[in-house]
Amino acid sequence: MALSLPAQKAQWTNLFDGKTLKGWNQKNGQAKYTVENGQIVGTTVAETPNSFLCTNEEYGDFILELDLKVDDKMNSGIQFRSLSKPEYQDGRVHGYQMEIDPTPRAWSGGIYDEARRDWLYIPNINPAGKKAFRVGEWNTYRIEAVGSTIRTWINGIPVSHLIDDMTARGFIALQVHSIYADMQPGMKIRWRNIRIQTKNLKTSPPDQTPVVNLLPNNLSEQEKAQGYRLLFNGTDFQGWRSVNSDKMPQKRWTIKDGAIHVSPSDGSETGNDIVTTEAFGAFEFVFDFKLTEGANSGIKYFVNENFDSGGKSGIGLEYQILDDERHPDAKHGVVGNRTLASLYDLIPSEKLEKRFQRKIGDWNQGRIQVYPNNRVVYWLNGFQVLAYERKSNIFKALVARSKYEKFEGFRYERPGPILCRITAIKSVSET
Repeated sequence: MALSLPAQKAQWTNLFDGKTLKGWNQKNGQAKYTVENGQIVGTTVAETPNSFLCTNEEYGDFILELDLKVDDKMNSGIQFRSLSKPEYQDGRVHGYQMEIDPTPRAWSGGIYDEARRDWLYIPNINPAGKKAFRVGEWNTYRIEAVGSTIRTWINGIPVSHLIDDMTARGFIALQVHSIYADMQPGMKIRWRNIRIQTKNLKTSPPDQTPVVNLLPNNLSEQEKAQGYRLLFNGTDFQGWRSVNSDKMPQKRWTIKDGAIHVSPSDGSETGNDIVTTEAFGAFEFVFDFKLTEGANSGIKYFVNENFDSGGKSGIGLEYQILDDERHPDAKHGVVGNRTLASLYDLIPSEKLEKRFQRKIGDWNQGRIQVYPNNRVVYWLNGFQVLAYERKSNIFKALVARSKYEKFEGFRYERPGPILCRITAIKSVSET
């Protein structure tokens, strides 16, 4: 006999009873937490580190909702899947945080990795999400954390979509940030209607929020729905070949631990770059990369293999990948147009936030967006660092004064394969 059972509905559990701080404990700093008018109120205190009011229980997969209201110029956040262990920085709270940022920077809803990896999802890539937070008013925050998928909403508007698996379980905490910049003692943040689901979770359907995927060679369901596909499968060079050849190079290129590696040349050969077997016109190309000290590499697109480069490399527009501190090419060219994330030898990138440039040996994420109207945008670790328009008069003038001037028709090339001449790459995807 087949027994038909009705689908179980998800149940909300209140984490705050509206009267006491039962079920919560404070860690690290000495900010004040009180209960007033059915709200938890956090108040800044001078000369104390970040403070956290933490749940006694830990949570893995969940959906969390709460309302909050914060003073202007005050920074705060909602910790989740967070930990505090004696062996880690003497018990310092660390883990994921949904940002609360009422300043003009407008990073509310972004995902920060407290006391660990810094910013994981900066909402700059999602302009609609940056407008969701209402300064000086109550805002409804929502977090869906299921498996490696972490999504955030403010007032019903999606802000962040992160794929990451560093921490699967931990406590939830309400942060009062230490005083810095324009913050003052006595600033307040208020929380109410704090509730959670942990069973029979029904997550939100895919949407158009850009995804930051930190898992190697992985595509989330949302990325698939948006049209992404992997160009590197993590195991072999299917879909790639050597420049001006239908085969892969016999030297230097290897795959290890799901990443492509290219070893330094021994001086016996030049070139040896690889390109996709397919050509691309308008696209979005996302790639993770890391460098060894002094490395010089790049991603090229609209590559024309008919241009004669003297056997050195395929010719195309290039997203420069370079150790700016140690490689001499960073000082060549004009006003820095050969530095990291520049349009090589044409337009310098604007890397104003030095804090978000990863140190040598760490993974970075680059993004190249090429639109049908010839607009091209470069991103580095969540920041837009460059934008230009192909075929514009300004672009033509730049080409005429560059090393590409001798390649007739260079400025008009499309479509073409994508070329890699990099130290290491993972998670290559294209749409």
